[in-house]
Amino acid sequence: MKRAHFGYLFRGALALLMSMTTLASADDAKEAAIKKDHKLIEGTWRIKTLEVNGNKADAADATKFTVVNGSDGTWSLHSEGNEVAKGTSTIDPTQKPKTIDFTPTSGQDQGQTMRGIYELKKNTRKLCFAPAGRNRPTEFSSTAENQHILVKFEREKGK
Repeated sequence: MKRAHFGYLFRGALALLMSMTTLASADDAKEAAIKKDHKLIEGTWRIKTLEVNGNKADAADATKFTVVNGSDGTWSLHSEGNEVAKGTSTIDPTQKPKTIDFTPTSGQDQGQTMRGIYELKKNTRKLCFAPAGRNRPTEFSSTAENQHILVKFEREKGK
């Protein structure tokens, strides 16, 4: 009986160790994906199009804004070269669509977390987010009903 009990105990411990290894492996893969996307996001991005509550901003107004992103999730928003807000963000590129949460530490909406989704390529990216306290978007759309903000960026060359 003792030998059988030991066998069950051993198999249980082995199964637990294997599941912990799988979880650690999944966490490592997620961390690697986060680092990869943060590195790709790093730099200066010019807003090309901006849509708020379904209303498209004039292109001349939208392109006055740039966002400078650090590889650590920090960001700062600039209007014609002047910083108007800054904050932090967390991303999860393993979600479908990829998710982002950002919190301004200065400027409008300071201290409030906004939840969104993003799409990222080498020199372009798309971001759709909801105002603080609202549900995360599930698609890249901005309407009067969903009150989402849809932004398309282009990487600034040489920055």
